Amino acid sequence: MPAGDTSVRLPRDYDQDVAWVIWAVAAVLLAIGELLTPGLFFLGPVALAAVAAAIVAAVGASVVVQLIVFILGSIASLAVLRPIARSHLQMPALVRTGTAALEGGRGVVLQRVDANGGRVRIGGEEWSARSYMEDQVIEPGTRVEVVKIQGATALVME
Repeated sequence: MPAGDTSVRLPRDYDQDVAWVIWAVAAVLLAIGELLTPGLFFLGPVALAAVAAAIVAAVGASVVVQLIVFILGSIASLAVLRPIARSHLQMPALVRTGTAALEGGRGVVLQRVDANGGRVRIGGEEWSARSYMEDQVIEPGTRVEVVKIQGATALVME
């Protein structure tokens, strides 16, 4: 070490010893981010790619190889896992509960339904209703489909 040089010299392998820790920390932070942003399922697959990069770094691969593994792992995991996760976000009608279970169901108009109100029978219960399309008027006895539930009012259409 030259005179006057007060810098600390690190062992040659220090960068590689620390690289896997950096990738592991990145994976944990991405996983936490995934937990805090429900429904997106974007950061989780990228966290998996960071784990793969950490493994490659622990084996002693160069930074370039680590980055390639991370990028390709991100693309692959997003391409494979995200569509699967998104398909599970759509809850099937048989699993839905509460007012969500009524949407898409059928009912019968009891009192004339228009944009201002009316009454329908849905699944044995009587509900206040409005027509889903403002200019639509539905007469008693007509079978309707429940498009949406707003509060205690069913929005229906023929």
